[in-house]
Amino acid sequence: MSIVTDIFLPIALAFIMFALGLGLTGADFLRVLKQPKDFFVGAISQIILLPVIAFILVKIWPISPELAIGVMIIAAAPGGVTSNILTSFARGDVALSISLTAVISLLSVITVPFIIVTSIGLLGSENVSQNISLTSMAISMFLIVTVPVIIGMVFRGFASNAAIKFEPIAKKISIVLFIIVLLGAILAEKDNIVSYFADAGLITLVLNVVMMIVAFYVAKILGTGNAQKKCIAIECGLQNGTLAIFVGTTLFGGGDQIADEVGYEMCIISSGTGYTIKALEDGIPSKCAIALTQNGVWTEENC
Repeated sequence: MSIVTDIFLPIALAFIMFALGLGLTGADFLRVLKQPKDFFVGAISQIILLPVIAFILVKIWPISPELAIGVMIIAAAPGGVTSNILTSFARGDVALSISLTAVISLLSVITVPFIIVTSIGLLGSENVSQNISLTSMAISMFLIVTVPVIIGMVFRGFASNAAIKFEPIAKKISIVLFIIVLLGAILAEKDNIVSYFADAGLITLVLNVVMMIVAFYVAKILGTGNAQKKCIAIECGLQNGTLAIFVGTTLFGGGDQIADEVGYEMCIISSGTGYTIKALEDGIPSKCAIALTQNGVWTEENC
């Protein structure tokens, strides 16, 4: 696992964030000013509500401190490119999804270390909290997350034609890299997969479904449109799995167990997201939501 986590994982995450940067323009950030209500509803739901709900779950759920921290790592992670794709499949506001992913990914250099360190302190996980440096975590995330995004944006600005042509290829490569990282984590602990799913799978699925429903109805209460509600729900339900695994390994000095658990939990999140978001849509029966999970896209004949 050391080759995957120590060498391949940082490179994979850096490329994934570079691919994200390739797709960003100034308009994605100006949209925050043009659609402030939609953006702030999504940002507050993801940065504040998601960790709060995750923390409540790990406090009442009978799981080990290591697993609890793994859940909090997932809750702290921003959305990724996959959430943008799934928003498109669900006919949500893709532009808003991109803006949320971009801004929250850049803010994650501050929010992720703060959420995780605070959670460790509140959970009283003294053994887990040894040798954790908030500063070193922030610096590592800045180098692996923020810098590649900026490089991608600069490349887009100075070589827009080349960037536009390469962006779809980069996104496909990003998906492949994520799968490789996830498979590496799973294979490293293949003998423990069943126990990991038994211990961590259900709480993560509950977090995924509960948070998406909460985010959807918070957005509905605050008056956002239907496309925006779906976007916000997806952003709160599908986190950047590669970043979560990277944080797990960096935070615990190559803590394979927690990184693996994060990887396994991301599988559960991916499987539940499609069903939940389609089940929330008005006029679409649940069997259509299952069709989205299975096929990746919804059409009339799926139902």
